[in-house]
Amino acid sequence: MAKFVFMSTTFQIGDIRIGAGSLFLIAGPCVIESEEHAIRMAEIIKGVTKSLNFPFIFKASYDKANRTSIRSFRGPGLKEGLRILKKIKEQLAVPVLTDVHQVSDVAAVAEVVDVLQIPAFLCRQTDLVVAAALSGKAVNIKKGQFVSPWDMRHAVEKCREAGNSQVFLTERGSSFGYNNLVVDMRSLSIMRKFAPVVFDATHSVQLPSAQANDVGPTTSGGQPEFIPVLARAAVAAGVDGVFMEVHDNPKEAKSDGANALESTKLREVLKELLAVRKALDVAHTTP
Repeated sequence: MAKFVFMSTTFQIGDIRIGAGSLFLIAGPCVIESEEHAIRMAEIIKGVTKSLNFPFIFKASYDKANRTSIRSFRGPGLKEGLRILKKIKEQLAVPVLTDVHQVSDVAAVAEVVDVLQIPAFLCRQTDLVVAAALSGKAVNIKKGQFVSPWDMRHAVEKCREAGNSQVFLTERGSSFGYNNLVVDMRSLSIMRKFAPVVFDATHSVQLPSAQANDVGPTTSGGQPEFIPVLARAAVAAGVDGVFMEVHDNPKEAKSDGANALESTKLREVLKELLAVRKALDVAHTTP
């Protein structure tokens, strides 16, 4: 394994200082299901995070281009999706994040959002990563399920070589045989040597393409009961932020409902994460 030189890089997203020691949350529904639903979810999550003084970035996708089935819901599309994200950003005064799947979308997306996200399946797509970096906005690169943590250094370097040091990485589990993921907590420490790191607690409990029948589209399953367990472990491991797809009715969600956190459980989970971080802070400052 290569030996890396620690690089401490911090930057600002709205009022949130990334990589400076304060825990932050990226959360929202997987996809924009409707304007009303996206706004409602943003309001619910903001209400919980504000009461806990937990920095929050809203996340939702305007297009899920990597759905398992061609019959799966993809979202409202670029124009309508960006209109909704802009409204949420302005109306609720929260930073917003969305993913981009092609270079041609980058310029329009960068005019609206605070963070451009590179999906896990596209983390090695040089043109897309560089285009996102050249936008001047912060870039979140999700580690591919098929990529080692030390190899994500190259994705970070692509951004920095393009002149953008506002880059962080998100761990979302690694392929473990078929239709299963496993989280190697060592990856969080390894990747944090060259960029701030976020842990995706909901995609990490996904069972990719594991639900199929003869009538409807094939979808991914999940084990949401393990979301709090893995999130606590990641915070204990020293991550900078936590990513969660949150939904008020996961069973009816149009994407990734099987691994989403029900919104009524968000407060309890965040309180536990803050308690873990506080315990670490006390341990580090107590003789």
